[in-house]
Amino acid sequence: MKTFVLGGGCFWCLDAVYQKTRGVSSVVSGYTGGHDPNPDYYSVCNGTTGHAEVVAVTFDEDIIPAEVILDMFFALHDPTTLNRQGYDVGTQYRSSMFYETTEEKILFEEAIDRNQALWANPIVTEVSRLSRFYVAEEFHQNYYAKHPEQGYCQVIINPKLAKARKYYSAWLNA
Repeated sequence: MKTFVLGGGCFWCLDAVYQKTRGVSSVVSGYTGGHDPNPDYYSVCNGTTGHAEVVAVTFDEDIIPAEVILDMFFALHDPTTLNRQGYDVGTQYRSSMFYETTEEKILFEEAIDRNQALWANPIVTEVSRLSRFYVAEEFHQNYYAKHPEQGYCQVIINPKLAKARKYYSAWLNA
């Protein structure tokens, strides 16, 4: 099993898609990349902690290649926009990838190079060493599955799920 820690805007969005991805055994929403030793949702949203909203995606490479997990990441958010995804603005929404090993760092850099051709503007995704992952509050875990009728889910997450179904249907559970 391998785990990637990825930030692509609000963690609810990536969580919703990776929860439906074959070979993914766990998706945990959380925070990392900052300096506050006790982050919570409200302090992270304040922008004072330095942390990003991220998901820790654990998957089986015998079922889904790491490259597919990463290519999905780049398809599901705009990696060319600094500190913003749609209406979500702030450093906590930055495009980011956090590695634990040199192998992961290389995979992340290769994914950026591979996906740059899909974007007119330069990819600004931050690639940083993972220092510590803080699990987000239970309310944020698997948010879409618990609240599919919520406005944010309808307007923001549903189009991302539709895009994932269009381009990655072979990798999604029914």
